[in-house]
Amino acid sequence: MSAGREVFLGFAPANVLHALSFADVLDEDTGRGYQRRFNSAHSLDFRRYIQQANSSTIPLTFNARKRTDGAWHLERLKAPYARMTIASEGQKLFTQVDCQHRLGHLNDLSLMLPFMCFIGLTEREEMEVFNVINSKAKGLSTSLLDFHDATLAGDLASERPELFIALHLNNDRESPWYRQLNLGGHITSGLTRRASLRTMQKAIKRFLTQTKILQKQRPDVVAQMVLDFWSSVALLLRDGWDNPRRTLLCKGVGVYALMGIAGDLVTEAGPAVVDKRYFSNKLADFILEVDWSNSGPFSGLGGEAGVKAALNVIRAKRGNGKLRVISNG
Repeated sequence: MSAGREVFLGFAPANVLHALSFADVLDEDTGRGYQRRFNSAHSLDFRRYIQQANSSTIPLTFNARKRTDGAWHLERLKAPYARMTIASEGQKLFTQVDCQHRLGHLNDLSLMLPFMCFIGLTEREEMEVFNVINSKAKGLSTSLLDFHDATLAGDLASERPELFIALHLNNDRESPWYRQLNLGGHITSGLTRRASLRTMQKAIKRFLTQTKILQKQRPDVVAQMVLDFWSSVALLLRDGWDNPRRTLLCKGVGVYALMGIAGDLVTEAGPAVVDKRYFSNKLADFILEVDWSNSGPFSGLGGEAGVKAALNVIRAKRGNGKLRVISNG
């Protein structure tokens, strides 16, 4: 027993364990899987280490998911012993719950390694175990942990509305952020991720705190409101939006600052209808005057102070625009 769950403990050559297992990496297009992208450099570091004299490792952790084809079979012998039988070679039967990078580059080594295999966990249970083991792991994407939270949550809109709204931006086909947030898994070749899921959900959390909008509106209504805001931004700043690497528009400082402006506009709206038309009309008065280039006033800004400075610059542009309209009237 490993605490409250039964496990199979054993030893096997590294190349055998490699041949029989796979890492269930998150596919951002389908939403299947839950692990981070493979880091070859990290894995090669372990390969170099494990071949040194007196090296060792904690047991590699797998799960034998339930199957109906008899690909693996567990025979219980006299306690505490058991025998696991693999029906045929060449099948990757076991998921690498906690050993992806230790095992990744050991496919040609016959080093004997200890392993622990859970028996029959579902994919959801497996994800829960992985999340607990790796939630503080160095190098594990915080966005991937957010994705785990979203998958495991019973009522995400109530439990973590900022994450619910951020995922709405990423998943809604009408959103300019559609499939543009980096979740920490495999990314379809050719697509450019503009920002991380963690950056967006933290910026939205600031917006929710600033406006207290959830005291008056449901999370799904607010999610559409935020989508409308970003649609207006993408429409008005089309050149920068289409060339994200040349601007800071979709980088951390830009995302945080713009969500601050969204907070200003929502707060000022009062009982007025807040939709794409509202945001477009308000943003058109000043947003084109802001220099979003990599060499502009936001260059080098970061952290809380950087976001505050960027937000002040944008608010100043907006204030100047209002003064001009008044004087021309």
